[in-house]
Parts: sequence; structure tokens; C-alpha cells
Amino acid sequence: MDLAKVERVYTSYAGIYDRIFGKVFHEGRESVIRNLDVQPDEKILEVGVGTGLALPMYPRHCQIVGIDFSAGMLDKAKQRAAEHQMDHVQLHRMDAGAMDFTDDSFDTVVAAYVVTAVPDYRKVVNEMIRVCRPGGRIIMLNHFSTDNKFIAAMERVISPITKHLGWRTDLSLQTVLEGTSLHVARKQNVNPLRFWVLVECVNGKNGKTPVSAVKNGNGAAAYTHSNGTHLSEHNGQALA
Repeated sequence: MDLAKVERVYTSYAGIYDRIFGKVFHEGRESVIRNLDVQPDEKILEVGVGTGLALPMYPRHCQIVGIDFSAGMLDKAKQRAAEHQMDHVQLHRMDAGAMDFTDDSFDTVVAAYVVTAVPDYRKVVNEMIRVCRPGGRIIMLNHFSTDNKFIAAMERVISPITKHLGWRTDLSLQTVLEGTSLHVARKQNVNPLRFWVLVECVNGKNGKTPVSAVKNGNGAAAYTHSNGTHLSEHNGQALA
């Protein structure tokens, strides 16, 4: 997949995306935002904002920036933001693999159904790490290849076909995270048949690792908000 082809494919989807994929992937988007425990004035980047289906779910006390390379999808997102009078939302056409933002611009970066739909997932992940502050959150919602050998073989077979539709099926989470500074804090299977995974990570760049002294009930580490509050990675609950 090259960037121009991805743009053409998703711009062609713009008019029908909400009807075809909106309800199917709604649970995943809702799961992401429901567990964010967004703080006042928190700066959130949504990579691959698409038609903006998730935008109304965010609280209005945060700052949202959404980017997408598809002009058609982004036009729909702008219409949705205008209809809902979202003054806290900014939308930009931008390549997720070469963002215009400065380092450490955001507290949280969300990428829903993005990593397997871009030409170079490594560039995109590295850019998300760069623009997210140390200790911030990077959340990916995606289908990743399974450990089940039979299903994994099928995913490899159909991946060349699905690439023409705008995504791939043969990318594993381990491959995506390999060599990065991301520490997995929470994983949750969502959406129909639980084939999609919500992965919440702490950005450990510059030696910023999760708060090792604080664990939640599932043993996941904690992260620190920019205001210094320690939060549980499992459910966003403040810890003493």
C-alpha cells in the first residue's frame, strides 16, 4: 500500500463509511474513550480521525486534535464537528507518518483502526511516540494477527486481498511494539467476535517508565498525568 492509494481508498469510503462500519466498530471506539478518564485541558491527538465518529464521545473539557490523510473522510469529520459545535476540536489533513507537530505535544494519542491501514506502520508508531509526552498514553485499537496457527495462516492468505480494501491482516502486536519505548498497560478484546484489541501503552521514551510502585488489580502499571496525578492503567482510577 502506498499513501496515495490509501487516500483514494478511504476517500471513496467517505460517503458510506458511517453506514457500513459505524455500528460494527462502535463498541471499540466507545471502550477507548470510556476508559480514558480525561482530565481538564488534557491534550489528545486522534490519529486517523476518519469521519469523526468518536469526536462526540469525548468530554468537552479536553483539547482534541484529529488528523487524517483522506480529504473526503476529513470533510465528513469537519461537518460533524460543526454540527455538534465542537469548539474544543481541531482537524487537520496530515500524514500520520510525518506529522507537523512538535515533540511532546500531546498527553494522549489515540489510533483506532489505523496501524494496519497505513503504508508504513513503523513510521506512524514512531511519530505517535514522538508527539506524545514522556509518560503519556498511546492507545491503539486494531486487529492484530493471532497466535492461533490456523487463523494466522488464513490471515496471511487474505492479507494481499484486504490490502486492496485499505488494510492488512497479518501484522502482530509484538511486531508493532518491537524496538519501541511503549509499555503495554492494558489489553482488551472488543468488537464482534473479539477479533479487535484495545491496547493501552505508556510512552516510556527518555527513560520515562510506568510507576513501578503502583499496580492495579490486574498487575498493570500506572502512568502519570501531566498534572502529577497517578492513575491506574486498567480503569483510569486515581490512586493514593
